[in-house]
Amino acid sequence: MSDGAKARLDSPVGPLTLIERDGAIIELEWNDSGQIIRDGVLGEAVSQMKAYFAGDLQAFDLPLSPRGSEFQQRFYRALCAIPYGETRTYGDLAGELAVSAQAIGQACGANPIAILIPCHRVLGANGLGGFSGAGGVDAKVELLKLEGAASLLI
Repeated sequence: MSDGAKARLDSPVGPLTLIERDGAIIELEWNDSGQIIRDGVLGEAVSQMKAYFAGDLQAFDLPLSPRGSEFQQRFYRALCAIPYGETRTYGDLAGELAVSAQAIGQACGANPIAILIPCHRVLGANGLGGFSGAGGVDAKVELLKLEGAASLLI
């Protein structure tokens, strides 16, 4: 758990809490430990996430400040470049970033701002791969269905 202001919202994948520090979102937790906040960065983040879950928003426009090494920061930028409704494999990203597929899998699991940094759009070569959010792969499937990527699951 990180220090910072917290805002909660209900979502199709369960309760979520967004954490903000110094004007940027730093983390998303899979719980309802935050407060109801309607203004500032957190209010805007909640509003955008509600629009995303309603199918009315395809790209987030929020200040994000995820923790992580230089590699992880490059990885987060690569994830954010995957368009809504599209996916990449661990191998695709490994080739793009010149690292192993295992490193990509570990970086996905360490993503502190899931959904906003869309690690759910990364799949294994022969299956879904994992998902670190509450609900695991079921939550990943729900997010992909929401984005219209369900045909990739069949």
